[in-house]
Amino acid sequence: MKIFFNMLLLLAVSSMYSQADLKGTITDKNTNAPIAFANVYIPQLEKGATSDEKGNFKITNIPNGTYKIVISYIGYQTLSQTIKSPYTDFLNISLSASAIEMEDVIISTPFHKLQSENVMKVEQETVANLKANGAVSLADGITNIAGVESVTTGVSIGKPVIRGLSSNRVLVYTQGVRLENQQFGDEHGLGLNDAGIESVEVIKGPASLLYGSDALGGVLYFNPEKFAANNTSAGDFSGNYFSNTQGYNTTAGYKSSDEHFKFLFRGSLAEHSDYKTKDYRVTNTRFREQDFKAGMGYQANRFKTELRYNLNNSKLGIPEELGEQSTNKAPLIPFQEITNHVFSSKSHVFLNNSSLDINLGFLYNDRKEFAEEPEVGNDPEAELHLKLKTFNYDVKYNLPTLGKFETIVGVQGMNQVNTNYGPEELIPDATTNDVGVLAVSHIHFDKADIQLGARYDNRNINVASGVKKDFNSFNGAFGVKTDIAENLTARVNLATGFRAPNLAELTSDGVHEGTNRYEIGNIDLTNEQNFQSDLALEYKNKHVEFYVNGFYNKINNYIFLSPNGTIIDGNPAFTYLQNDANLYGGEIGLHIHPHPIDWLHIESSFETVTGKQKNDTYLPLIPANSVSNMIRIEFEKTWLKKGYAFVKLKSTFAQNNVGTFETTTNGYNLLSAGLGGTFTLFKNEATVTLSGTNLTDETYINHLSRLKPDGIFNMGRNINIGFTYSL
Repeated sequence: MKIFFNMLLLLAVSSMYSQADLKGTITDKNTNAPIAFANVYIPQLEKGATSDEKGNFKITNIPNGTYKIVISYIGYQTLSQTIKSPYTDFLNISLSASAIEMEDVIISTPFHKLQSENVMKVEQETVANLKANGAVSLADGITNIAGVESVTTGVSIGKPVIRGLSSNRVLVYTQGVRLENQQFGDEHGLGLNDAGIESVEVIKGPASLLYGSDALGGVLYFNPEKFAANNTSAGDFSGNYFSNTQGYNTTAGYKSSDEHFKFLFRGSLAEHSDYKTKDYRVTNTRFREQDFKAGMGYQANRFKTELRYNLNNSKLGIPEELGEQSTNKAPLIPFQEITNHVFSSKSHVFLNNSSLDINLGFLYNDRKEFAEEPEVGNDPEAELHLKLKTFNYDVKYNLPTLGKFETIVGVQGMNQVNTNYGPEELIPDATTNDVGVLAVSHIHFDKADIQLGARYDNRNINVASGVKKDFNSFNGAFGVKTDIAENLTARVNLATGFRAPNLAELTSDGVHEGTNRYEIGNIDLTNEQNFQSDLALEYKNKHVEFYVNGFYNKINNYIFLSPNGTIIDGNPAFTYLQNDANLYGGEIGLHIHPHPIDWLHIESSFETVTGKQKNDTYLPLIPANSVSNMIRIEFEKTWLKKGYAFVKLKSTFAQNNVGTFETTTNGYNLLSAGLGGTFTLFKNEATVTLSGTNLTDETYINHLSRLKPDGIFNMGRNINIGFTYSL
């Protein structure tokens, strides 16, 4: 390892003197008029500039090599262009007017292209937009993305579901590293706070080629907020109030950058009481969350690196039955106390026409679960106390572009240690080691783009009792994107994926607090292996967007929990079993912004998924089909910027295709609305938002709610008021 880092330093130092400047101008394609205040950005370097009143821009100190530049401005179609530095000519860029929203570079897939250029279909949404829709938490907010739902325990605990797959089948990335926080548990939530997160990207379908085990069903990739632009500083504070829970969340942050050094920090606090339905409050859905994020970056001519740290502490009530009706915010027994530490390092070395990416992470998850009232005068003691320490690494080498080929080779891995400290032991002390090697290429032709790759993975689990398990898998992927007609794009992706059984599925033997069941592992479990075919059609012109995504996912040796008919320690016993399964469905979407009233947006989407075992019985926890319809307007005034208003109706159909131990769920309709905008206050920008969800105060139960067996309704009417002030 020491030799490796010495070589890395040598590469950085030996090549730091080759650099150049990029100059150019930006104009309107139809009128040739200069465009002022357009953004020019080089994602690989995280450097950019803004055009002046004459449309001119300049980016300094660009190392020799090949880079992608992205040019964007509101009201124009985002443009992506590849340049080779040193670029000695004057760059003339023309933008086409368009009412379509600006595109961002996709970070979660290789080669960092715009979505319109990507072979894989990736959904991307800003956290600001999710919060504007009234989301109480990050796990709640992601359900606004088509094809994404959440298995919930109240409003504080949510596990992401992508096209019917959840838990360890969906991999979560934060700060560029994979998040590990004992996600095997039904009531183990996302464990992330939305403060300091800029956007989320969703890969639907097997992404094992890119990320290895646990990416069988897809990936949620959370992008942290960017550092301040060079030689600038910025600060902000904000607060949100939620009427239903009489809760709030607040955050404040500051960041500053010069030519080489950058830093940022952000703190936040959230507290909520029990959420209210039309008829009652749901006892012990209250929670408190504290979050702190910090980052430091350094950038030289051919080397850049950043260090980030996130500390999150949550106390989450676990609801069991209706009881105390109050607006207290301190959780009752049972509750979880979870502390997450995430340390990450992300470095990039620029070589001549090639580059090296090195991402390192260390995660420390301290999970305590309290289930019994303490004696008078004593503090509660955790029955279940687990500490999970994870070190992961991801090293990729971007080979020099060879003709039409862009190629990446890499190695990824993880070392993970699980240790028990409580009186009860659900899963044993154990060490897990992962290692994987991959190669992926993007081939650009005049009429099509192709992406293909292959990967090999090994997982080794050593249990303290002496049990050792090894799992191996080869996986591959092939995709093609092509324009089959004017404004009509097709994407076809074929991919295999796998998931090695986790420690709980193999070795659990005990009562899982909060789930009220005794779980028994199965040491003979084998890999889950799947093959998914995915077809996406997208039509887009200046005023209409329409897409159809369809998928078929075949999973061999699907792992699931099933009751075995016995009672242990007063709890029903559940055993892990395997059977083949199939999932299929997709999403349809329509977005109209008619000419000449481009400020009006009419958006509709439909999503469906069906999951069955080989014996033709339905899989559990499959989200019901749903339709969302929204009317949104955008407006600008002399005193108000980025103004918007929307009305949304989401109709969820009855779920009658249920697992063996599930009951059917009725359909329902949820009406929401909101408005907001930015204005100048004391010479700085202030943003105010107002939104309401479930405005008709409908009583309903989501099929993925873990409170459904007790007949407990989901949240009733909620009004959210938000305020952000930029310093």
